[in-house]
Amino acid sequence: MPKVSVIMPVYNVEKYIAETIGSVLAQTFTDFELLVIDDESKDQSIEICEGFTDARIQIIHQKNRGLAGARNTGIRHAKGEYLAFLDSDDVWRSQKLEKHVQHLDANPAIGVSFCSSEFIDDDSQPLGNYQIPQIKNITPELVLCRNPISNGSVPVIRKAVFQDIEFIDNFYGTEEKFYFDDRFRQSEDIECWIRIVLTTKWKLEGIPEALTLYRVNSGGLSANMMKQLDSWEKAIAKTRTYAPKFLAQWESLARAYQLRYLARRAIRNQDRQAGVALVNRALASNWKILIYEPRRTFLTIFAAYSIWILPRGLYNSIESFALQLTGKSQRKAIAKNKA
Repeated sequence: MPKVSVIMPVYNVEKYIAETIGSVLAQTFTDFELLVIDDESKDQSIEICEGFTDARIQIIHQKNRGLAGARNTGIRHAKGEYLAFLDSDDVWRSQKLEKHVQHLDANPAIGVSFCSSEFIDDDSQPLGNYQIPQIKNITPELVLCRNPISNGSVPVIRKAVFQDIEFIDNFYGTEEKFYFDDRFRQSEDIECWIRIVLTTKWKLEGIPEALTLYRVNSGGLSANMMKQLDSWEKAIAKTRTYAPKFLAQWESLARAYQLRYLARRAIRNQDRQAGVALVNRALASNWKILIYEPRRTFLTIFAAYSIWILPRGLYNSIESFALQLTGKSQRKAIAKNKA
């Protein structure tokens, strides 16, 4: 039996999938199975997967169920003690599994191990900035408001955690076990993390290294951001059904952080109207983000109104300089955490 089951949903990623699988096969920790979940991909992705001859790879085909449904299929088939998740356009550094296995083996109370991420572009070139979450003292309110498990390619989770949150339902004509909620086509991850931290005994903890290379999508129009906000609101509504007192205390602050995050996405896409509208909504939801995270909040406000007012060329120059400074600061933070 493998120690780790790597679960990789695949849907129309022929440009990236070979690099992604290669990063799994290059792991220094080798006792794993790689479950490739074909979510009814329409391009050549699965043919590329079939070109790999490593016996640890198993391809599982299913009718399209989305990311949550593909992950659930992987969990049902997984034989490993630990389940690692990797989106099929992202990349792992070679010590990713080794570091997480060591972390979980040494800390039996930790159910979810995660890491920092470095951003890369469509051509796998580093963008010079990182996602650096808080890694210790993970509370339910931190998961709700700041989601330290920042993307779907960072967590390695004990299979026992999923056994504790499984539920049975009939979404496709027969009763099945579910872990992520198949009804969510977005925000399925944060809904699951909140459910874990609110309904189980398991602890969440990170390790400091940036072991995941997270690919930044060059798209992302306002309509997609609004879909993401809508799905987040649905995740909040579900959480309210079993944790109403918790949400009464933290919901407005969590919404402010979510709106600020979407404002930053709009700014990156140079969507002037959406950036200003979203940052204003964030402050209206809970102005205390100015107190709790003043630097990031004021920078978001400044960027939103700058892109609204300034000529495009001048704004781009300011943004490029700011990103260089941010990248240097983040690299220092990662080096300090590793020390």
